[in-house]
Amino acid sequence: MKILIAAESYYPNADGASYAAHRLAKSLKEKGHTIMVVAPSKSLHTGYEKREGVSVFGVRSYPILVSKGFRFSPPIFIKRSIEKAVRDFRPDVVHIQSHFFICEQVFRAAKKMKIPVVGTNHFMPENLIHYFPVPRSWKKTIKDSAWRKFASVYEKLDIVTTPTVTAAKLAKGIGLNKKIIPVSNGIDLERFNPQNDGEYLREKYALGHDPIFLYVGRLDKEKNIDKIIRALKLIPGNIDLKFAVAGKGAEKNKLKRLAEKLGLEKKVVFLGFVPDKDLPNLYPLATCFIIAGIAELQSIVTMEAMASGLPILAANAVALPELVHSGENGFLFETGDLKQIADSIVKIITDPTLQKRMSQKSLEMIKEHDETKVVSRFESFYAELAEKNERNNQEA
Repeated sequence: MKILIAAESYYPNADGASYAAHRLAKSLKEKGHTIMVVAPSKSLHTGYEKREGVSVFGVRSYPILVSKGFRFSPPIFIKRSIEKAVRDFRPDVVHIQSHFFICEQVFRAAKKMKIPVVGTNHFMPENLIHYFPVPRSWKKTIKDSAWRKFASVYEKLDIVTTPTVTAAKLAKGIGLNKKIIPVSNGIDLERFNPQNDGEYLREKYALGHDPIFLYVGRLDKEKNIDKIIRALKLIPGNIDLKFAVAGKGAEKNKLKRLAEKLGLEKKVVFLGFVPDKDLPNLYPLATCFIIAGIAELQSIVTMEAMASGLPILAANAVALPELVHSGENGFLFETGDLKQIADSIVKIITDPTLQKRMSQKSLEMIKEHDETKVVSRFESFYAELAEKNERNNQEA
């Protein structure tokens, strides 16, 4: 089957939507499908390239100044090149990953050519809105407008999916009058597992042998990493630990200054971007994974941590409670409650029996997110739509 995937963020970008699209494209290719991705190029030029063995049509793009490494393709000048790329590839089905500029143009081109379209939503305005240099009173207006734009595109799709039940309810709540099917982003359970050996990373990142609480992901405002750092100040001084922060983002320098200001520079270790080859080996070094984000429609890094056998400490926000059942495979905390965060860390770090029980529960729970099941689910959607489309064309 010929499948076109459209994404506003794609490998090597380090964000959940990028990883989800990239892993889906690679998995489908490995199963014998012919795949093309349409995504922002790495320059002002438009053209074809290979990324990790997947054919990518890179659309002319510009850097996003507030988010290092990310690029966007404004609607002007991209319509014709996208339409030509879709026509030349002539997919059996299109799968868009958002409603923004590239994805919307791919959707319009597909509809023009009577090609069925699946859409998965990874979008929450909270992931972007804090970077808009506008008064606070305007931000609700921008947020509402963004949701309306999302609904105007997705209500016209043939199949709509979201990564979680929570994300589906959220889309329904903003007025999307469409059946929404929850389908996990999935996780590679062979690549991420507790047997991975990351001992060599202790020296590389100066982690030492204290218990490690790990965060992996973007260092951006909605991730609330500053709350975790502030909570560390409330932990008794006789408890040794390291908070390892893996990733890059706009808040990195602020977070470093905060750790220094609080006298925690020896406890908080900034690893920077951890290469893909090292990432699966990093998780098993940790005692626990911690995430305080308030805009997670699922959280691929949390699933990676669960697949690596880690207990999870997570914010009681959006879809994280679907992955973290408090008291079973970890604890949930209110993001602004620094004492609750600190107390949860102490509970985990001082109770090896609790760690082991929660670790086993994470491994049990993550099985339902096996990437092979997810890819098979999408394959069934594609086949259903392609078959229906072929019948309609024959009858026309």
